Amino acid sequence: MKILEFLKNKKGAMGIGTLIIFIAMVLVAAVAASVLINTSGFLQQKASSTGKESTEQVASGLEILQVTGLHNNTNINKTAIYISPNAGSSAIDLGETVTMISDGTSERMTNYNSSQYATLTTGGSVFDSTAWTNLNSNDFGIIVIQDADGSCQNITPVINKGDIVVIALNTEGLNMGTRSIITGSVRPEFGAPGIISFTTPSTYLETVQIVSLQ
Repeated sequence: MKILEFLKNKKGAMGIGTLIIFIAMVLVAAVAASVLINTSGFLQQKASSTGKESTEQVASGLEILQVTGLHNNTNINKTAIYISPNAGSSAIDLGETVTMISDGTSERMTNYNSSQYATLTTGGSVFDSTAWTNLNSNDFGIIVIQDADGSCQNITPVINKGDIVVIALNTEGLNMGTRSIITGSVRPEFGAPGIISFTTPSTYLETVQIVSLQ
């Protein structure tokens, strides 16, 4: 009985002070909820963007199909690197691509020269194309072999699914004589690079000017 009488004598807090405290608590809760919603939205957008970029970085890249060379009986002076985008790769701008090649003693880096461009989509000889004309050792040229949508042009050399192009390198001055170990890469703006690794033939035959290297 005493407990019931005690409870009956208790009264809730009333008045303007209680109302102010209640409104303040509601406002604090609303502000906290707004901050949490904005933060979660930002994090979701950031995670989505990061995931897309990571997927693009992992899936994209270049594949080296083959490497051939034209020799002068003692050294390979012209090297043709056949490349294509990896399966599932995003479009790759060869204008932002860098090639690196080394003979073990010296390393050479080259960038695309838009004046060294040729297309052989209707056929022709790679080493006779105009892409080699006046090609110096600091640049590389592009020879288009397969490009169904015409995306790889001299000013905007972009390759995508199914395209095959040749990176034309002037390798005069590098030690690419017989039994030379050559390494390098074709490194795009993003994605996995194409790896170059081969050993030159044990002898160069006058009757076989073009040799398969990789």
